[in-house]
Amino acid sequence: MAKKKSNRDQLKTGKRDGKPTANAEDVAGGQHHAASAHGIPAKVDASLPATRAELLALHADARRRRAAAPLGSEAFQAAVDEIARIEVRVASIEQPQDTPRG
Repeated sequence: MAKKKSNRDQLKTGKRDGKPTANAEDVAGGQHHAASAHGIPAKVDASLPATRAELLALHADARRRRAAAPLGSEAFQAAVDEIARIEVRVASIEQPQDTPRG
């Protein structure tokens, strides 16, 4: 009976097919993927409430509307967009405004 190969027997290439995985230099012009935030910075909607409790109530309402809407409909997409705006606003409140750089 032939011995079954394990993952340890494979070349250290990152994939089972023997081909090496891409390096950071090969992806996104040599920049780390997460560093550019996909090239689109998040915009905080200042018209939304400034307290976390109010935002979470809005978030729950938007999730209910998204769940009730037919998948792919305009109402569904509007709820998805609102959820994203609320989540960015919550993140802006929770994060310290002065982050250390270095």
